[in-house]
Amino acid sequence: MSNYAPPVARLIEEFSKLPGIGRKTAQRLAFHILNTREDYAVNLAQAIVDAKRKTKYCSVCSNITDIDPCSICTNPKRDKRIICIVEDPRDVVAMERIKEYDGLYHVLHGAISPMEGIGPEDIKIKELIMRLQKDDVDEIILATNPNIEGEATAMYISKLVKPIGIKVTRIAHGVPVGGDLEYADEVTLAKALEGRREL
Repeated sequence: MSNYAPPVARLIEEFSKLPGIGRKTAQRLAFHILNTREDYAVNLAQAIVDAKRKTKYCSVCSNITDIDPCSICTNPKRDKRIICIVEDPRDVVAMERIKEYDGLYHVLHGAISPMEGIGPEDIKIKELIMRLQKDDVDEIILATNPNIEGEATAMYISKLVKPIGIKVTRIAHGVPVGGDLEYADEVTLAKALEGRREL
């Protein structure tokens, strides 16, 4: 039984449903809201409602957007012949941060994971294949995560796309800049060696 007033208890309960937020952090967040000015709480609530109501998935790349198609897909300066395949909209943000890639994206919204019951039909692979058959694409870059699920997803997509005649590449994985070889695991070192390039 909660010792908090029902509105506070409900706020704590809702915060605790967020990923990575335990009961103590939920209480801290709730009391932070209670100790701020009312307009701050109203603005926060409105931002949450607006984000939920005004965003959708781009009909082309499946990234989160407020306009459809999204600003990346409609940008005339982007190279429409290259598509980078990522698992999550946050991966698009990460790729855009480096300012080195000027192609388009396709967001899968997950990865193949038989252990979790996620098959190819549960992520946006069908949409990718339809897009590749319709658009003039020279290369896809598989930028799925370097874990078992990401590797399985990359291999699955590669087997589907190669017969179409589109070049399939995979981002290199390896030792991070500033990292020491002695601390790298065997898989990371193997990937780093595999992804080596001529200087």
